[in-house]
Amino acid sequence: MSEFRTVLANSPSPFPIGLSDHCLTIGSCFADNLGQLLQRHKFNSLVNPFGTSYNPISIHQVLQYAIDNAMPQPETFGELNETHFNYDFHSSFSNLNKANLEKSLSTTINKTHEYLQSTTVIFITYGTAWVYERNDNGTVVSNCHKVPASHFTKKLLTQKKILESFKGLHDQVTSLNPNIHIILTLSPVRHLKDTLELNAVSKSILRLSCHTLTELYRNVAYFPAYEIVLDDLRDYRFYDRDLLHPSPDAIEYIWKYFGKKYFPEDTLTFIKEWGEVMRALEHRPFQLHSTEHQKFIHGLISKLEKFQLKINVDKELSQLRGQLKQ
Repeated sequence: MSEFRTVLANSPSPFPIGLSDHCLTIGSCFADNLGQLLQRHKFNSLVNPFGTSYNPISIHQVLQYAIDNAMPQPETFGELNETHFNYDFHSSFSNLNKANLEKSLSTTINKTHEYLQSTTVIFITYGTAWVYERNDNGTVVSNCHKVPASHFTKKLLTQKKILESFKGLHDQVTSLNPNIHIILTLSPVRHLKDTLELNAVSKSILRLSCHTLTELYRNVAYFPAYEIVLDDLRDYRFYDRDLLHPSPDAIEYIWKYFGKKYFPEDTLTFIKEWGEVMRALEHRPFQLHSTEHQKFIHGLISKLEKFQLKINVDKELSQLRGQLKQ
């Protein structure tokens, strides 16, 4: 036996992603991980603008708000302990003042609507098929906002419900932007509150739904982040301290796999070169104004200036020029 681990096969995607593409990530915390890596490597990306959301219905709903550039209905707002919130959005939008909450939501919806019109690819990360429905009107909430559990009924989404919801989203987003691609991912994070057995049921429904969607729509693909963590890495040393979330090493491994699948050669070359610059930017000198460090800064500025035709490096150049000895 020559191999002691299961390595997932990897082949280039029919639609590569380059620095000129516009990427929107949305969904559970893996959407944050991927989006932050895209931003760090200078991709034009909008990262989880509505905050983390885990179930497909809620993820599709916030995207629908952005597509329509429309505010949520009055019945989606609530108040608890003097804090105003919206059931369809993350608690980070909550505010003591309802007008401020509405303004924040309106600004984010409008910003995402404008971004969607030039978006090349949407990365959607599903986390769970378990949802909480409001007892008063039967709607699925994205966040319970610490409202007592007696106000909700916990249910398991069916594949049929997910497919129906996605069809509505797909029809609308491709009408707004016919050139858009959608890449589905499944969060490798286990939801222990559902128990391991029911988490497995939930992930199975989501995975089957993702597979079906890739067969139904030509512009929909699946990226196997879930399988990479569970079947390739398959070891607790690739998990964070909570033993649930992927560790930084695991996320870096997924990123490299992702790059081989989606990035063309010139983008991979850029990422390698930019990685060297990032490591240099993170260098912290003992003596800022020493001759050696000043020479280092000048050299790094020259490297950054060569990148200006490809990417925006104004922030980095400003940071370095501020360190130059006057």
